[in-house]
Amino acid sequence: MTETRVEKDLLGEKSVPAGALYGVYTARAVENFSALACRPVRASLIHAYGAVKLACARTNRELGFLDDAKSRALEQACAEMMEGKLDAHIVVDALQGGAGTSTNMNVNEVIANRAIQLLGGRPGQYELVSPTEDVNLHQSTNDTYPTALRVAAVGLLRELERHVTALQEAFQRKEKQFAHVVKVARTQYQDAVLTTLGREMGAYAEAFARDRWRIYKCEERLRVVNLGGTAVGTGLGAPRQFIFRAVEHLRQITGLGLARAENLVEATQNADAFVEVSGILKALAANLLKVAGDLRLLSSGPEAGLGEIRLPARQAGSSIMPGKVNPVIPEAVSQAAMVVMANDQAVAQACAMGSLELNAFLPLVADALLGSLELLTGACDVFRRLCVEGIEADEARCRAHVHGAAAVLTALLDQIGYDKATEIAAEAARAGKTVRQLVLDKGVLTAEQFDELTSPESVTRLGSPPRPETGNEHGKDA
Repeated sequence: MTETRVEKDLLGEKSVPAGALYGVYTARAVENFSALACRPVRASLIHAYGAVKLACARTNRELGFLDDAKSRALEQACAEMMEGKLDAHIVVDALQGGAGTSTNMNVNEVIANRAIQLLGGRPGQYELVSPTEDVNLHQSTNDTYPTALRVAAVGLLRELERHVTALQEAFQRKEKQFAHVVKVARTQYQDAVLTTLGREMGAYAEAFARDRWRIYKCEERLRVVNLGGTAVGTGLGAPRQFIFRAVEHLRQITGLGLARAENLVEATQNADAFVEVSGILKALAANLLKVAGDLRLLSSGPEAGLGEIRLPARQAGSSIMPGKVNPVIPEAVSQAAMVVMANDQAVAQACAMGSLELNAFLPLVADALLGSLELLTGACDVFRRLCVEGIEADEARCRAHVHGAAAVLTALLDQIGYDKATEIAAEAARAGKTVRQLVLDKGVLTAEQFDELTSPESVTRLGSPPRPETGNEHGKDA
């Protein structure tokens, strides 16, 4: 049988595995919540919590509340948590009652027991280092948990911004690559006018450029933290010097532009900043879902669909249909986007459920918000590497659509007029001929004139050029 040690808390005694770095509070939390959702605490939150505890330990050492030996062991344990070396010991479930107290106490117990080991002791010898009196000194769950959440989110936002930028640039390269490919644009799934495949790709790039800027600005919403506010933002139980110094240390440790909230009570009560950031992430998810859907449609077929682009073949698409290749990357990205949209609803509702001086549902906010950041980062990376960068144009298919679609007649209106264009459209439908063929057969335009009017330059210029016979002054700059 596994050896155990006995620890005591408010509710009495409880056995804990002898070598475990967690303690009695964590053991009870595991019993209470692990069957609920089986969701581990996000690694980014654990690492950020290590940074918060390190900032507090350094502050307490400077102020003389921790002796040198104890503080050295504590600070090393905190650093190890920051580096991900203690992730396996954070065993509480992400969704928990108590506004994150179980996570905070799991962190406190692990750091304390690791520090005890560094001092030569055995886990559970809390006379050497106490989870509450040393690790949690001058702190509360109510200021450390939301602070750690903000630190984790800012770090993930920076990573996400890099991947959105890379995705934007991939579409910009496709914009240049396909600038010469004229194709039929579509509205309401119906043929509209002519455009270029490059213009389509450029529009996607522009959408992700907006996402990039919005994500960059999100950091401003999260950089203000309530560390030092303790239970309800009044700083009860913490020396005034601790309140002012702790955030300075956290800023130095993380390299983030963090600032202490001027109104710590308000910052402890309200969580609307998380709703705002989640909404920005939902906007990115909406763009990913739309663009992924467009690429699926443009590559459909390939023989019996639009087939204007070819996506990289990633895997066989069917266990029964030979030769079928599915757009699995856009499909996976679409599902990630839908999860982010669902997470946004969870974040908004959890933040709205806060009451009086605290929000008890921050564990859900943390799991959903950090989960969205991780999902979007992965989705942007996979979308770029495994799909967008390998897109190819089927130029012959695009050209055939242009020549055969009535939509091409809009490009000819200035030369042949609306009535003639309508006549040709009807005859093409009746005779089963392409518009180009009819126009040339009837001598309405020469091949050179048709090709000029449907060239990439003509279909993408802003507005129509001035008619020679009218000298339209308003069109001079077109």
